[in-house]
Amino acid sequence: MTPRRGIVLFAHGSRDPQWARPMAELARVLRGRDPGTPVEIAFLELMPPTLPEAIAVLASQGVAEIAVLPVFWAAGAHVTRDLARLLDEARAAHPAVRFASLPVLSELPGVLDAVAEAALRPAADPDPRA
Repeated sequence: MTPRRGIVLFAHGSRDPQWARPMAELARVLRGRDPGTPVEIAFLELMPPTLPEAIAVLASQGVAEIAVLPVFWAAGAHVTRDLARLLDEARAAHPAVRFASLPVLSELPGVLDAVAEAALRPAADPDPRA
């Protein structure tokens, strides 16, 4: 059965390969919650795969709709300008696929509450240097 919807986690990228570990973990959690929804990771720069490459993977699987989650805290130029341009290019390259850009992390429902709760929770191992 061809998945109807796919998700791309889109982040900046880094020269440090360890920087991408949380992205891989988020993808793993999403796949675990909904194994029928394919999830790809993409980066704006400095590391592969690019957003066009991740979108091509999902399009090749016959996905009809791709939701791009910008894994950025706030909507700066990389989201408002770069992601918008890349999605316009994706629409031209894959006219049969519908694309949606989800809100940045700080605008997702419940995220600010979850961060506030984590910040107010006592640390399990307080740093004596702080």
